Amino acid sequence: MRSSGHIDSGLSGTGVFLAVSLVVTAVLVAVFVAPWSDDEPDDRATDSAGAVVDETDETDETAAEAACDPVLSQPADKNRHIDDRPLTYPEPPSFGHHSSRWAVLSPPFYSVADRPDVAVLVHNLEHGYNILWYDETVVDDATALAQVRTMAREYAGRDRDPARAFIAAPWTVQDGGSMPEGRHYALTHWYADPDDRSRSRQDEVGYTMYCSSVTPDVVRQWMRDYPLEDSPEGHPVNM
Repeated sequence: MRSSGHIDSGLSGTGVFLAVSLVVTAVLVAVFVAPWSDDEPDDRATDSAGAVVDETDETDETAAEAACDPVLSQPADKNRHIDDRPLTYPEPPSFGHHSSRWAVLSPPFYSVADRPDVAVLVHNLEHGYNILWYDETVVDDATALAQVRTMAREYAGRDRDPARAFIAAPWTVQDGGSMPEGRHYALTHWYADPDDRSRSRQDEVGYTMYCSSVTPDVVRQWMRDYPLEDSPEGHPVNM
């Protein structure tokens, strides 16, 4: 009988130990696991599929774009080769009559000293290049000019990669009218519907965005929005 009583007493002690262990485990789970539960509220932004959005990059890009005006559009109603007389442009061009020559495999940056004639670069626009025109306030500001040169370097290369069809070039008072007040840069693109095979050229548009300052992200977004293929003669062979 004593033996039986001893066994009963041992089982009771084990039961108490197990009960205490379960309580301690539950507390530890509550402390260390609960904060990472799926039920925990998450105020991070998500997209329509529920994926978390990196708001930092979007915020930076939005702030950069705030220095730029809305994109302007004009019907691209001038597109002939003219070599027998000088061509003038009232503003940084996004289209227009132009030289029969273009800057083949153009470097991505020009200074005042080495820039081709504007009419030559307009032909590059027709071939799908995007041009960042910068005014003389940038020319005279060593820091700003160095920033443009650095941005342009991203598009350097002697291959026919459409993603590199970018030129930064000065726009001076000798070239034409000033940019709008407070604006020192103009991004331009000569657009044509890449699916229009009629060659009617009735749908062509010149796009311009004036900015008081630009960043690499602004230029990259412009390059994505206006690719080489969306232009009258936008083929890599024409770069």
